[in-house]
Amino acid sequence: MNSDTVYLLGYKINTFDFDSAVEYANSISGQVVTINPEMMSNPDMKEIVNSAELVIPDGIGVQLGLMICGHNVKRIAGIEFAHKMLSEAEKNRQSVALIGAKPEVIEKAKENLQKEFPNLYITYVQDGYFKDTERVLNDIKIRQPRLVLCALGSPKQEQFIAQAKKLLPDALFIGVGGSFDVWSGIVKRAPKIFQVLCLEWLYRTIKEPQRFKRIFPTLPLFVLRVLKERFVPKGV
Repeated sequence: MNSDTVYLLGYKINTFDFDSAVEYANSISGQVVTINPEMMSNPDMKEIVNSAELVIPDGIGVQLGLMICGHNVKRIAGIEFAHKMLSEAEKNRQSVALIGAKPEVIEKAKENLQKEFPNLYITYVQDGYFKDTERVLNDIKIRQPRLVLCALGSPKQEQFIAQAKKLLPDALFIGVGGSFDVWSGIVKRAPKIFQVLCLEWLYRTIKEPQRFKRIFPTLPLFVLRVLKERFVPKGV
């Protein structure tokens, strides 16, 4: 299965819809990046993103940027994509590793996920407060999971995955950001109406005002950069 690949500010993005992205992910190994405007404001991320095996647009900002550039690509919420891949792992009897978040968060997330997916085979759990990266890489190499969900925050999780995928050529790695917080029950996901309207970022900012500094001025500046790329001639 192939998808068109488009570029936004020099970052590649695959144009699958949700179901096609899941089908494609089931057929490959490597790194899945759920890209957002914050990642695209970090020039050090470009090589990692463009070397990833699948890049999906997570966030209304990226969808808006693609629209400005004439690409009708729907966002795929990273948490929903990762959740679906857990369901696929259970169905296909594939092993799973969970890496990241606080110790109590990841343990509770594991507990809740195994209640939801009784036949899910979780072979490795590691909180995100490790300092010995080589140990963790060796641990997952020994266990050989098919699916690895990594929540270390960006860009750390993408950098970790870029290393790890070289050691596990048959594994699929997904950076999942704050998903473990939601799956643990510690953080509530935005109500459905916010999800449908692509306003989860607004709900989370209302609930967590400290996020305001992360979103602004990142999001407005991102849109301005896209507008400049789209409408301002090169060299101007």
